[in-house]
Amino acid sequence: MADFVSLNQFTARLFSDHLALLNKTETLCGPALNSLIQLGIETITKGGKLMFFGNGGSAADAQHLATELTVRYLADRSAVAAIALTTDTSTLTAAANDLGFDLVFSRQVEALGTQGDLAIGITTSGRSENVINALKKSKSLGLHTAVLCGKEVRYLTETTDVLVSIPSSDTPRVQEMHILLGHIFCHALERQLVGDNFD
Repeated sequence: MADFVSLNQFTARLFSDHLALLNKTETLCGPALNSLIQLGIETITKGGKLMFFGNGGSAADAQHLATELTVRYLADRSAVAAIALTTDTSTLTAAANDLGFDLVFSRQVEALGTQGDLAIGITTSGRSENVINALKKSKSLGLHTAVLCGKEVRYLTETTDVLVSIPSSDTPRVQEMHILLGHIFCHALERQLVGDNFD
């Protein structure tokens, strides 16, 4: 069994790491997050849909955020057209088998995306080829694009309208910031829909 004192020190360090990155994220990512929120509001106001995609933990975040918008976050309101491109196992496996894993999201964007929609990629590394390819395809089709990533942005800048870059390369900490910012995004969109009745 772990020594209680050393365990306390271990967990305290992780809390400290989280809080330090949280403070940096608020300072450095606030303007980009506000731009993403404005783009999301513009998209749903004009009848567009939001498409989320990513790998691993980012795939789970994509599903989580799409569900918050399609069903509800906090308030009873009209549904938001939001989908995660990570959930259809037949499409994912067929695309991976027939076209290659690097195209599993871009193929779905090609099939489902409409000009004026918003494609939101999530990648902690900033190097996920299937996310990058989906953003490129989205841009070519006239979709708006955004990405939640870590501090590595060099492969993303040319394909992304809004870049929300967490100032860290520590995957767990970046993921924690992604879901926080994702929740703020959902909260803001829901507030827009509910208006003065929002608590």
